[in-house]
Amino acid sequence: MQEWISHMSNAIEQSFIIDDRWVLYLKGLTVTLRVALLALVLGIAIGVIIAVIRTAHDSQSRNAHGMGHVLLNIGDKICRIYLTVIRGTPMMVQLLIMYFVIFASSRHPIMVATLAFGINSGAYVAEIVRSGIQSVDSGQMEAGRSLGLNYRQTMTKIIIPQAIRNILPALGNEMITLLKDTSLVTVIGVKDITKVALNIQGLTYQAFVPLVSVALVYLFLVLLLSKLLEKLERRMRASDRR
Repeated sequence: MQEWISHMSNAIEQSFIIDDRWVLYLKGLTVTLRVALLALVLGIAIGVIIAVIRTAHDSQSRNAHGMGHVLLNIGDKICRIYLTVIRGTPMMVQLLIMYFVIFASSRHPIMVATLAFGINSGAYVAEIVRSGIQSVDSGQMEAGRSLGLNYRQTMTKIIIPQAIRNILPALGNEMITLLKDTSLVTVIGVKDITKVALNIQGLTYQAFVPLVSVALVYLFLVLLLSKLLEKLERRMRASDRR
């Protein structure tokens, strides 16, 4: 027992204390959160745009004529291709293509990683948002149009705010998945918290402490996000009752 305690103490010292290596973990965590947050913002923006285009196509394609009808069809086809490709290929492969093919000359791997994760997340957010829009009673759209609002105004002021309440749990799950998936940035050399752990493992030949520590950090972040989402859902339900 004493031998195991001594071994663990030595592993912790090598992994965190020597040369202030704990600072490297903090810097890696900052990179992880930065990529996750920026990718989430980009993913939500892409997802909402695609969801609105597809919903508009589904609801107005029969009534649209001329150029409007053509534009809706083209937009819907582009969105469908995007969703099929992104959701049908692995995230790691997309990241590698973005870094080694599309942005092969780029010296900003964090930017490339953020873009790759944002584009990937957008495909899933799009379907989440679209299902949320479809869950809103169709009478809400008719009510908005009867008040003199156009389609865009009705969507932004009436439909989407109601849809957000319906999709919050699914959107929260996407946020958590995105946060965990950011560990894949190690394959393009981004020094996130996982890459830091791997580097320290290579220096100390100690795998247990660095990797388990990183796993615990991710677990803490996921539990924290889950707790915040639960509180937000309770507040939204409480505001609905008033």
